Amino acid sequence: MGNVYSEYLSSSKVREHYNYTKENLDTKETPSRQVASALIVVLCCAIVVENLLVLIAVARNSKFHSAMYLFLGNLAASDLLAGVAFIANTLLSGSVTLGLTPVQWFAREGSAFITLSASVFSLLAIAIERHVAIAKVKLYGSDKSCRMLLLVAASWLISLVLGGLPILGWNCLGRLEACSTVLPLYAKPYVLCVVTIFSVILSAIVALYVRIYCVVRSSQADVAGPQTLALLKTVTIVLGVFIFCWLPAFSILLLDYACPVRACPVLYQAHYFFAFATLNSLLNPVIYTWRSRDLRREVLRPLQCWRRAAGVQGGRDGTPGHRLLPLRSSSSLERGTHMPTSPTFPEGDTMV
Repeated sequence: MGNVYSEYLSSSKVREHYNYTKENLDTKETPSRQVASALIVVLCCAIVVENLLVLIAVARNSKFHSAMYLFLGNLAASDLLAGVAFIANTLLSGSVTLGLTPVQWFAREGSAFITLSASVFSLLAIAIERHVAIAKVKLYGSDKSCRMLLLVAASWLISLVLGGLPILGWNCLGRLEACSTVLPLYAKPYVLCVVTIFSVILSAIVALYVRIYCVVRSSQADVAGPQTLALLKTVTIVLGVFIFCWLPAFSILLLDYACPVRACPVLYQAHYFFAFATLNSLLNPVIYTWRSRDLRREVLRPLQCWRRAAGVQGGRDGTPGHRLLPLRSSSSLERGTHMPTSPTFPEGDTMV
């Protein structure tokens, strides 16, 4: 084991593993590859900005300080970090890959696995919260805020452990025959284990939503108001988009486990499947703001402030600036109404 860890700083190990698993080790930077990398970086920057705006909106408005929005904020945080991880992954790919040491390669790939794990656990937390809200189960108790924060912290801790297993020793250094083709330093059993865990969790989430809809459509349908059902529809869309975007990537990883080395040429195109999966982190903020008018207003508030500042600066320069009406806050504190404790949307928050 000590010998394995001594290889973590070897500059030749990554090339050795790629030479073994890849049929044609072509890392030349062509114009088409440079354009593709630039587009991915731009896409990831958009992911970071979108999710940052959602996090700012959730943090600054007390209306969104409920269990539901805490977990949505956690999902936005994982998507934001996924954007950062994908940028790092893109910049450290191509010809740069072969110059990495194993520990650098594990950090590059592990960050993406950690954010993916955090997203899956966030979806699980959201599903549990929706079941609690619909079934009126008193799960959190009087110290619910503390318990919710502990749940979020636990999800990130588990994600760190799951994504860090290869650098802790579950890899294929010194065992080339056990290596993944898509991820040449990862052991195939590890890849299968991760995909299986994610698939089981996602299946449990789907089953939980099916149960929730059955409760709503049963004789107990009065347990959920229209705003609760609208929010339930929103998080169901989020789950559906996640599965749609990540299913091809999960499928290619399962195929990777089943195929002998160099036996499945489609595995050499895996980067297209993972690029498609990054769209999930881009679409989630669009879904939140499309479905909730109040959240949309709060997300756009920083942009309106920037335009207002630009207008004022234009007026100082002698150019008449645009006078923008201030956005009406959807916070119940500013409207002078009682802040509801239910995680559903209060009256006035329109789901479209």
